Amino acid sequence: MAATASPGAGGMDGKPRTSPKSVKFLFGGLAGMGATVFVQPLDLVKNRMQLSGEGAKTREYKTSFHALTSILKAEGLRGIYTGLSAGLLRQATYTTTRLGIYTVLFERLTGADGTPPGFLLKALIGMTAGATGAFVGTPAEVALIRMTADGRLPADQRRGYKNVFNALIRIAQEEGVPTLWRGCIPTMARAVVVNAAQLASYSQSKQFLLDSGYFSDNILCHFCASMISGLVTTAASMPVDIVKTRIQNMRMIDGKPEYKNGLDVLLKVVRYEGFFSLWKGFTPYYARLGPHTVLTFIFLEQMNKAYKRLFLSG
Repeated sequence: MAATASPGAGGMDGKPRTSPKSVKFLFGGLAGMGATVFVQPLDLVKNRMQLSGEGAKTREYKTSFHALTSILKAEGLRGIYTGLSAGLLRQATYTTTRLGIYTVLFERLTGADGTPPGFLLKALIGMTAGATGAFVGTPAEVALIRMTADGRLPADQRRGYKNVFNALIRIAQEEGVPTLWRGCIPTMARAVVVNAAQLASYSQSKQFLLDSGYFSDNILCHFCASMISGLVTTAASMPVDIVKTRIQNMRMIDGKPEYKNGLDVLLKVVRYEGFFSLWKGFTPYYARLGPHTVLTFIFLEQMNKAYKRLFLSG
């Protein structure tokens, strides 16, 4: 009796059957893309806030609400969705790779008795997945930063990209293919911080909530774990994120880049804008990252459950 398990109960090694790796990658990207459709306006506000006051200039926006109303007034309702195509491509590349690799490594390092990896190992898995995904997604990230920043410039200085593919082609033609990976190092560094905080803290928070006995593995548990994960990630990654944003949006001035490297960005921000400007726009950052984290993991969990119910159940 013990030797005859149902097809959906487990494989030959006793472990539960899981979806193929290709499905994990697909679900990761679709979850991120679905979340992006909802939070793109927040992403635009976050990027504008991080660029506001650059180079000791007067801040264009006093608060995130001021930024949102100013964008709506100057660019219209359609303007707050500027860069959506780049945001979707970023998720299709970065998030697909990141969540796919994380899920595969997490399962491989889970014990035969179902014991999950420890916290430090979860963090290492998250950093590996994040750095790999960031490298793959950097071209879309560069296009996104530039497209969302364009509306704040005078008409004669705007790049005027029509969509993400037009942006990628023009960047390659006008500035060279390597420019598509401009800011790759701070992008990867940000991804390491984000994923170490986000993915590991999500798994740890979910495990803690389940162990508490007050939660079951349902959408409420996923929501609470995601909110905790988003808060931790926001606090940890903001200084690295502003470095990434400034470098990817910078122009050449008299043949020289505005910033030499990430350290130069940090020093100039602290010198001209103040130390706490490294956390400039905490509210819009979390307003974007928090819901995106929540929606991504909720979509991912629901797709995984639906797949198991439809294809893996006996």
